[in-house]
Formats: sequence, structure tokens, C-alpha cells
Amino acid sequence: MGLLEGLDLYSGYGETEILHGVSVRLESGEIVAIIGPNGAGKSTLVKTIIGLLKPTKGRIVFEGRDITGRNPEALVLDGLAYIPQTNNTFPSLTVRDNLEMGAIIRRPGRMVNLNPFLLPTLFARLNKGSDAARKGEREVWTRAEFNDRVEDICAIFPNLRPKLDAKVSNLSGGEQQMVALAKTMVLIPRVLLIDEPSAGLAPKLVALVFEKIQQINDRGVAIILVEQNAKKALALADRGYVLEAGRNRYEGPGEALLHDPDVGRLYLGG
Repeated sequence: MGLLEGLDLYSGYGETEILHGVSVRLESGEIVAIIGPNGAGKSTLVKTIIGLLKPTKGRIVFEGRDITGRNPEALVLDGLAYIPQTNNTFPSLTVRDNLEMGAIIRRPGRMVNLNPFLLPTLFARLNKGSDAARKGEREVWTRAEFNDRVEDICAIFPNLRPKLDAKVSNLSGGEQQMVALAKTMVLIPRVLLIDEPSAGLAPKLVALVFEKIQQINDRGVAIILVEQNAKKALALADRGYVLEAGRNRYEGPGEALLHDPDVGRLYLGG
């Protein structure tokens, strides 16, 4: 059994079913690419795994436990993280504040000396049901511990260090995507789900984003990567899935799919 598995998933939006029995598996330490044409169900799949959408059929299993239907807050507490394609940062806040929000999302209620707008009552309620609380783990980080995490994040994203006190809205598109990645890494999840990280970026910035994804994976974070740039995604991935019309079409090692003539003709532009 893999680290994370979606088994025969049916899911969608209201009366509209998008996934029709999709299955996906992620092993520890892997990068798995999800590719396919627009409307294939790629984003729907990761939204279903992270709990933003509830499957009507099928199961989601993480570390051997059935997590089907659990809320995103609980899944994040358990070690899953998600970066949506859009609205993945807090643009009116500084880079440092975004990192702090990443800590809040990962472990609601942990930080000390938070700003009032961080809704401590809501986060305390979320924290009450966390696995960490049930196991008796310490729930509060000190400011020094958080600052240590910021230093570690800056080792992965050194270009963010001089901009920690800059508002995210003043950064370039590539830098904002770095903030989105960095924010999820404050408390290093076991699994990271990334939806279209290269969308709208210049080729040079796309290369940088993929480099950072590889560095995150090198730190032991398993990754499911949804990406329109299929060639780059498959070149990076250990394994890949090709979705079409909400169903599995092809599956295999990333390198094999990249050089499969049928996959190339149908999905890679040649």
C-alpha cells in the first residue's frame, strides 16, 4: 500500500460528476505527475484528495488510514498540504506573515504572540480535534522556534530572505509562487499537492519553480504535481498518470510516459 492512495474515486461539483473512477497512488519520497487535457479532472482529483470536494464513491487512504470525507483542516494537521493554482498567498501581508500563516494552517493555534486577525477562537476549535492533541503532543511553538523554521525555509528559498518584510503584492509572479511553496513548507508536510505551479510564468521562472519542487522533494516530501506543462512534469516525476474525461488513460514511470509515442501524440504535442 502506498503512502497516499485514491481508490476508484467519483467526484465533482453539485450534480456534475467530473471523476469517474480515478485511482492514483503516491509512495514515500515520490513525485507523481498528473497530466491530461483541459477538463480531464486533474484539479478535481487533488481537491478531492485534500477534502475540498467529497467523493460520492471510492476511498482515500493516507498512511494506511481511511481519510475519505475528512475536512481539509484535519488533513493538513495530519501532514497533507495543498497549493491551489490561484489565490495561494495573502498578497496584502508580508512574506514573513505569509510564512506565519502557513504555520497556522499546518498547526492551528500553535504560534505565540499572533496578530489579532488570525482568529484564535476558530483555530483553537480546529486544534481540539487534531491528531497531535489526541497524542498529547505540545501544541504551541515559541517565536524562536518559528524563527528557526523561517531560517530553514530561507535556505530553500534564499531569494525570499531579503524580502521577508515586503508585501507579497509587491513581488513578481515568480516570487509570489515561491512564497506559496515556502508557506506550505514551514512545518514540512508528508505530502504536498500542487496544482499548476507554472501557470502564467515565463520559461525562466518555470525552470526555477520546478527546481524548487525538486529541492522540496529531496527533503523527503512526497509530491503530487498537476501540471499543464506535461513534458517538464513527466521529466521531473518518478511516475505519472494521464487523465482523460475523468478517467485513467495511461500510467507508468515518468520517463516512460515522456517517450511513449501514443502519449506524445495525444498529450505532448508530438
